[in-house]
Parts: sequence; C-alpha cells; structure tokens
Amino acid sequence: MEFQLLGPVEARDGARRIALSGSKVHTVLAVLLLARGRVVSDGRLSELLWGWSPPATMNAQIYTYISRLRKLLGPGVDLVRRQPGYQLTAAGAHVDILEYERLDRLGRRALEERRFEDAAETLRRALELWRGPALANVTPHLAEAELPRLEEARTSTLEHRIEADLVLGRHQRVVSELTGLVAEFPVRERLRAQLMTSLYRCGRQAEALRVFHEGRGVLAEELGVDPGPDLTATYQAVLSGELSLLPQPPATGPVSLVSPVMVPPATADFTGREGEFAELCARLAPAGRPGGFRTRRLLITGMAGVGKTALALQVAHAMAGEFPDGLLHARLRNEDGTVKDSAEVLVRLLRALGERSEDMAAPDAPDRLDDLIHRYRTRTAGRRLLILLDDAAGELQLDALLPPTTDAAVLVTSRNRLTAVPGSRTVVLEPMGDSESLALLATIAGNSRIVVEPEAADVIVRACAGLPLALRAAAIRLAARPHRPAARLARRLADPALRLGELRTGDLDVGRVLGSALGARPHGERHLAGVLASAAGGTFTAAEAAGEAGLSEDTAEELLERLVEGALLEMAGIDAEGCPRYRFHELVRLATVTETAGRTADRRLTAAG
Repeated sequence: MEFQLLGPVEARDGARRIALSGSKVHTVLAVLLLARGRVVSDGRLSELLWGWSPPATMNAQIYTYISRLRKLLGPGVDLVRRQPGYQLTAAGAHVDILEYERLDRLGRRALEERRFEDAAETLRRALELWRGPALANVTPHLAEAELPRLEEARTSTLEHRIEADLVLGRHQRVVSELTGLVAEFPVRERLRAQLMTSLYRCGRQAEALRVFHEGRGVLAEELGVDPGPDLTATYQAVLSGELSLLPQPPATGPVSLVSPVMVPPATADFTGREGEFAELCARLAPAGRPGGFRTRRLLITGMAGVGKTALALQVAHAMAGEFPDGLLHARLRNEDGTVKDSAEVLVRLLRALGERSEDMAAPDAPDRLDDLIHRYRTRTAGRRLLILLDDAAGELQLDALLPPTTDAAVLVTSRNRLTAVPGSRTVVLEPMGDSESLALLATIAGNSRIVVEPEAADVIVRACAGLPLALRAAAIRLAARPHRPAARLARRLADPALRLGELRTGDLDVGRVLGSALGARPHGERHLAGVLASAAGGTFTAAEAAGEAGLSEDTAEELLERLVEGALLEMAGIDAEGCPRYRFHELVRLATVTETAGRTADRRLTAAG
C-alpha cells in the first residue's frame, strides 16, 4: 500500500489507484496518516473537516467516512475506533511524507558532516517526492493547519540542497532556480544570500549587489526591518571579494583535520534566561592566563520541555569564536526516548572530524567500541572544540564522549541531575516566571495580540506553567490564527481536560514530550507516578504516596527521589514533621494521567484480544 500527501492526497494498492471521492474523505485519510499511528480524536477530526461550525450529525458523518475508507483500503490497513477517536496503522505501507522526512534528515546530516555530494543527492531525492502543493484536495481547515508547516519544510530542504550545490561549485546551475525562488519568497534572506553568492561566482557582481538592495527595500516595506546578519555579511563579502573562493570539501586523507560545525541553528526568537546564559558563557570563556584553558564541562538540567537545548544552542553560537577547531553536536537519545548506542554516536562525530568510514572497525568487530573511543580521543586531543551532547541519559553514556584534554569544552543537556561527571558545573533550568513567560508569548505570537487581550494572555501564561515548550505551542497557535481572539484559546487552556490537546501544533506536542519522558522511566516509577497523578492533589509526602500506592514508605521514598532526579517531580519543601513534600508540575501531572490511561486501555485491549 502506498499513500501520497505531497500533492493531491492519494492511495494506491500496487499499480492500482484507489478511487477516493470528495474532500472530506481525503481529509480524514490525510489527518490519520499525519498522526503517524496516534489516535485522532473526534473533536480534532471535526475541527479539520468543518472548522468551528460542525453539523449536528458530525459523529455519524465521521463514522460514514471511516467506514468508506475502511472498505476502500481493504484488510492491509488497520483503521479502528480507539477512544476518543480513530487510529490508522498500515504495517509496511509507503507514506511519501515519512520518506521525505527521512531523506531530509539524512541529507542534513550529510551536510553537517561535510559530505556535500551525498547531501546534494539525498536532498534532491527528498524534493522529488513533492508532486505539487501538498494536501491539494483536502478541506481548507486542514490545509490552513498543516500546509504552512509543510511548505516551510520543503523550502528549508531547498535551501540546504542549494547550499550543498554551491559548495560543490554548481553556481551556474542554480542561478536560474534561485532567481525564481527569490521572486516567490522575497523576504527569505537565506535564498537571497545564496542568489547573491551564485551571481557573484558567475562574474555578475553588479547583479549580486542589486539583489541585496532590492531585498533591503522589500524587507523595509513589508516587514519594517533591516537585512539580517547573514544577508549583510554576504553583501560585505561581495564588496570585499571574499566570495571569489569556493569552500572546499574536506580532504580524504586519514590524518586530515577539519573544523566541523554540527550544531543546529539557534532559536531565532529565543527569549529570557539572561542569568543562565551569562553564567554559561562566562564559564566557557578561556582562562585568564595566555593559552590557558580550565576544565569546562557544563551540565544543563531540568524537566522535559523547559528549554535546555534552546539555551545550549544559544550559548554555543554565542561562544563559537572561542572554539576555532569546530562545534560538535550529538543527540544521545532516539526520537522515541530510547538511548542511542555509543558506537553510533562516536561514528557520527568521527566522520565530522575527518575520519573515513573505511578506517573504522566494522559494526560486528569485537573491540569496535574501544577502537572508536581511541580514535575519538586522538582526534579531539589538544583541539579547541565545543562539544554539545544533547539529552544525555546518564554518566556512563558520557564516559566515551568526553575529550581527554582541557582544550575542548563540553556542554551537556539532560533531564537527570548527573553527579559523577568530573570537573562539571551544573545549571538547573527551572520553569520560567510570569514576566519571562509573557515575553516569550509576545515574541512569538506578536506583541499586538498580547496588548489587546491582556487577561487572556495571563490565563494562557498560567496554563503553560512556565514551560517554554508549552508557551511556544500556544504562541504558534495564536500566530497561525490571527482572526481568532486569544480569549478562545485561553478558555480551552483553562480546562485541564482540553489543555494538552491545545498545546499541540505541527511537530510541537507537549503531551507527547512529557509522556515520553515518563515512558523512559522504569516500571515502578511509572506506576507510582500514575497512581499519584490521578489521586494526589497539591503536595504529598512519601508516607502519603505509600498509602495511595500500597507500598512501604521506604520504597515509596526511593521511587519519589528517583522521579525528582529525572525531573518528573519537584520538591515542595519540608513539612512540620521534617518530612520532604513532593508535587507534580501541572503539565507533567496531566501528561502522566493521559499516559497512564493509554497504557491501561492498551492492556485491556490486549486482554480482550
């Protein structure tokens, strides 16, 4: 079975195109596929089918569309009712948007690792999956919700593919394409800078300068802003002649030294965290004595969604000038929260540092990990690198990834409060205060939305409870729906039963992120958290938790302390008897209730089956 969303929504069974009729049926299929196996609620389906004016018979109509799809798609697709909605799974099916995202990730990784030929080819294959505007035959409500994100992803892929082409000297080939893209996206500065680069390298300096001046006028007229640093730097490079030399791919010799830049871009609308930012930058600065470097191993800890990675990226880019030998980056968990294999992480870092794949031990070699660690320590020794290790699971995972000398600095983010990393300094990132939260909301949603509805903004801030991920999701929803009052979102967020559903937009899903953090914990911790999230109100002691869960007080206290270490519970002080009191962050509590209910429902279905 093959499903296509990057164009008109279609389903194919081999060479046979399945005849789907009407935008509503196409919309239901697209929504279920975009959910990637998650349950889509009746309310969500209704919103994307009819907007905010559903018919009185909406449930019956949704049932009809589902039945029609089930009949058309056949037994190879599992389309079932799961409260509070429907779920589609199709083992082995090819979904073009999933393949596009896979190729896009691989292409960007190749670009980070300076494998420019691979990057250009892989990103080109990703773009070839698009057959026109995505979701071309669905309702306007679904198109409004999903199309901006998909178009932004496609344009970003184009920019990365063109970046690889420019490094490979293909400036003449991409000039006409870039000219059309700049006309289509006149305020997109990166495309304009790429067009200037390609024109200059084709000997068309005057045209390159004209592209800059036209862009400056468009930005001032449409957005009221000046060109950003990247576009301005390209302009200065044209004037000074610095664009005449092509960047070269890395040498392939076994002893080549490259200066990789693997860190993703910093968040453009980063707001707040001034104190933590200043402290981290100060500790990453070189020691006062000439040529001296102190041990710089910095840990940023805090609950899921609190902005650890965003802060780390902001710091890494701010301090990049102190690390001329490169900026390394590795995520230490997979998307589902499982821990990545250390050998896999080391291979990626070594490739970025110039190591050839054929020089590294085969995956089945008995001493492969020891060989990779030796190579990594050799490559990083004595080099002024900044190494960002994101979402570490524990100290043992970090052992293989720490450089052997003090010349390199290490910045680690983790939900766990790691204590056994030698020479480390920990910065604990707490949820934002109300003023910082309001500033972040205004930065993303637009200050005008906040000024005209201050009461609604306050309700939204309280509902997000200082969690930047939640504030970002709420702000994006406001920005994407300028015709809707903020008070409507505030009312829905004020209802705990609706809150997590409203804090989900595009790839941002607060409930999924917090639920994944809980799902990564051992069974005993998950069970106790589930019992307390449903039963406990406010704060509680270990004795009270033990009574709710039927455990001994010692066992309950041990599990509670582990949940605190994993940033799933907070310490709420000491009571009159000297006993610690614990509490949930409200969004963690709601996510725990949802995650626990989902596990219970799955067990019942398994038992019934």
